[in-house]
Parts: sequence; C-alpha cells; structure tokens
Amino acid sequence: MDNLLVYIPLGVLGFIRWLSWLFRQIPATFYRPVVNDHRERMSVVTPVYQEDPVLFRAAVTSWLANDIEEVICVIDYTDTRSIEIARELGVRVIITDVPGKRDALRRGWEAASTPLVALVDSDTIWAPDVAVQACMPFADPQVGAVTTRQNVMNPHTPWQHLNDMYLDYRYYHELASQSVMGKAVSCLSGRTAIYRRPLLESISYEFMNESFWGVPCLSGDDKRLTMLTLENGYHAVLQRSASVWSQFPPGGRNFFKQRLRWARNTWRSDLRALSSPWLWKRKFLAYWMIDKAISSFTLLFSPAYLILSLVEHRYAIAGILGAWWMFSRSAKMLAHLERRPWHFFTMMPFFILVSFAMSLTKIFALLSIRKQRWLTRDVAISAKTKTVGRTGGMSDQPAMEPELVPVGAAVAAGAASTDSTGLVALPEREPAPDRESLPDRDQESVPDTDHESAADRNGEAPSDRNGESLSDHNGESVPDRAHESVPDRAHESVPDRAHESVPDTGELASVPDTGDLESMPDAEPASSATEHSR
Repeated sequence: MDNLLVYIPLGVLGFIRWLSWLFRQIPATFYRPVVNDHRERMSVVTPVYQEDPVLFRAAVTSWLANDIEEVICVIDYTDTRSIEIARELGVRVIITDVPGKRDALRRGWEAASTPLVALVDSDTIWAPDVAVQACMPFADPQVGAVTTRQNVMNPHTPWQHLNDMYLDYRYYHELASQSVMGKAVSCLSGRTAIYRRPLLESISYEFMNESFWGVPCLSGDDKRLTMLTLENGYHAVLQRSASVWSQFPPGGRNFFKQRLRWARNTWRSDLRALSSPWLWKRKFLAYWMIDKAISSFTLLFSPAYLILSLVEHRYAIAGILGAWWMFSRSAKMLAHLERRPWHFFTMMPFFILVSFAMSLTKIFALLSIRKQRWLTRDVAISAKTKTVGRTGGMSDQPAMEPELVPVGAAVAAGAASTDSTGLVALPEREPAPDRESLPDRDQESVPDTDHESAADRNGEAPSDRNGESLSDHNGESVPDRAHESVPDRAHESVPDRAHESVPDTGELASVPDTGDLESMPDAEPASSATEHSR
C-alpha cells in the first residue's frame, strides 16, 4: 500500500491541470464569429520562395476569386516559375534577392494601396468568402488584426492528419478562448492574417530590427507582428467563419523540424512579452503564456509514472493511465473528432505519443533558444556576423536579375529609384502616420519597451515545405521579362466574385475542391450580409 502513495502527486497534478484547461475552455464555448455588413478595401501580400508552381497558381486564383483590390507577390529572384505564373495571372510582382520572409512582407505592405492588407502564405487556398468574412471584425476601430480558421489541405499522411488535429484544437480552443477573454490572440498565423495598413507601416522599424541576445531574428514574423499589434493597444481576434487551407510536411522529420523552430520562437516571444509591462494589461493572455510554459514540463510526469508502473509490474495502474490518456485527450480534441470521428481509433494513440515527444522538443528548444535557423529552408542567421544568408539548395532554374517590376504610371515615368540592395524601389510614400492618428485604441497608455529581444511565433507559423526539390520544369529556361511592365491594378475595380469557386487545375490533387463541401471544414454560420457590396 505504501508504494501506491507515490502515485498521489500524479493525481494531484492531473487535477490541477484539468482545472486549468477548464478555465481556458469555458470562454471558448461562448465564442461566436462577428456578423455584420462592414466592408473595407483589401490587398493580398504574399512572399514567394521556391513554391510548387501548380499550388501557387491555385492559391493566387483563390485570392482573385475573392472581393479584393489587388494581389502583390514578393518573389525571390531564384523562383522563376512563380514569377512567370504571377505575371500570367496579371498580379503585381516584386522581385527580390534579400533572403528571409520579413523583408518580403515589408516590401509588400509598403506597396499596398488599401486600408487592409492580408499577409498570406504562397501555398494557402482561400474559401470564396474569406475577404468578406475577414472584414467584419474591423467594424470595431480597436481591432488592428484578424486571423482566420485554418486547416491542412487534404491530409494524407499521419503527420498531416496530426497537424490538422493541432489546428482544430488551436482554433476551437486556444484562439477562440483568447478572442473572448480580452480580444488578444497569442499569434496571428502567417497562413492568413489581415492587418490595418497604417498599423503595419507604424511598426515596420520594430518588426525589421528585432533581435534576441544580439542576434537578428529570422523567423517568428507572425508572432512578432501579433505582439506589436497588442503592444500598441489594438485588439487581435479570430474570425472563424473565414476558412483557409495550407500544405504541411508529409513526413515526421520535417514535422519535428517545423515544430522545433516554432517552439524556439514561442520561448523567445513569450519570455520577452512576460518581461514587458504591456502584457499584464492583457491578463488572460499572460496567464495563457505562463500555463503553456509550465505544461511543457508537467506533461512528462505522466509517461514517467507509466514507466514506473511497468517497472513495478503494476499493470493495472499502467492500464488506467493509458485509458485516462485516451479519455482526456479525446475530450480536449472533441472539436476535431466531430469532424473526423474515426480518428479516435486511428490517430488518438499516435497523437498522445507525439504530444509527449513534443514536450521534449519544447525543452530542447528552450535549451537551444539562441539558434536562428529556418530548418526547412535554405536560410539562416549567422550568430558571428549577425547577417541573414542562404545555406544552399538553390533552384536549378536560371535566376532572374533582382528587380521590381514597374507598378503604375509613377514608376513608368521614372519616379522609382534604386535602393542600396540594387533593387528598384517604389516611389517614396508619405511618412507613416503617427500612432495617435491611427483608429481609436485602448485608452490606457502603453509603456515604452525594449525592442532588442525576440518575439517569435508560437506554433502556428507559415507552413513549411517538405524539403524535397521541385521538378526542373523539363529544363526549359524562362524568358527574361525584366523590362516588361505590369499594368497598374491598384485602382481597377474587381468584379464581385465572392461566390466563384477555385477552378479545378486537374494537376493538383491536394488542393480542395471548393465546390465540394464535404472536403471543406464545417464553416461557421455566415451572415446574410456577405452579399453586401462595398
């Protein structure tokens, strides 16, 4: 009997952790998407790097099928296939040789001409009403940014199904709860996040000059933008009635690489935020960050006790632990199991095992927090030189010369200039508005904070590729169009295509057919106001 007393701490810890989960889950049950007829003009900005050409074409087509003003593609000069596709589709193109995603995002939003800017990954497919739905929360002038519901695009492998489970948990539990309690989500995923353009312009410097322990930050751009939005007094909320889909790594190796990068970014971001006065005005978010950090360690107690029970030949206790894991994890994943009930048998045991492995991954991420490597792309930061560089794996296609494809009459008339990178720069904008000139925010003042530390992403970041090389397009070279102009579409009206479905490319089996409702996640109830025109 005395030996059984050693299991009491596990029971007490489990009880405390369940109370904590219920405290977070109860607000999530009250979440409802915003419904109104508010509309604002919107641009889509996407950084593109060695994207699958068929997937990229399908993604751009899905954005154009929405009611948006323009699509701006900031494309790495090595990605000649994507440059050709973007030009064929008639969208604006900026070609860059600067490694990393942050500079591409900044170039894109500075080129945008609309009040709202959607920052979107180049492999993300939109439902036909994303622009309509995502505009609705902006009726509140204190909302500075909005994120959408996201899922894995037609998952096939266990690792893709696993990511889909994590996403359902995130958007039905974490972000839903955070949106209700304080309107402050922990991260606006880069797969699709919509911001007020004046806000983006006002935080450009802090975004581009983030560092951690003296090393410039390479990844974690979504988390950084989210934290800067909240730090400046704005709300960041979930609009779950807007649905998008992205690709995820099919194999376990890149799954853990991706998760390791996200975990490092989370530690950097949350540790910095917890040391900043502004976060403690968002008490529920602060509680969430602390609870998440603690859970990385407490989760490992359970498998440790399982091993102990097996060593002591207490197989009944081992069986109770296994049954409890199945019940407790299934209860927490109920939103996902309602979509895919067969995953209770096919995925839940796998999900439980990976969740324990993820705790070890998070602890390792904390111990290696200073590393600034993308892991699934050929970009890294040197701790010695403090510079971003490429690590290899370049495309086998001939690279375009870095350039900015002329946009509009101002550039054609010679108003553009060459910047220090050798790229053609856009004509100067008016200075970014003072923060006081932005829409009304919280009345509480936000103390000035140190911007030297990193605020990185927490697990819902831009989707990574699987590390496999793209096809060589039969070795055909792409004609140089460096001097061709692209028509200025900034002021052209876009027909209302909110209800058109994405054409079936016939080549991309992994892109969901937006006309087939069975292949799409269940949508939140939409307002009849989605028919409202600008």
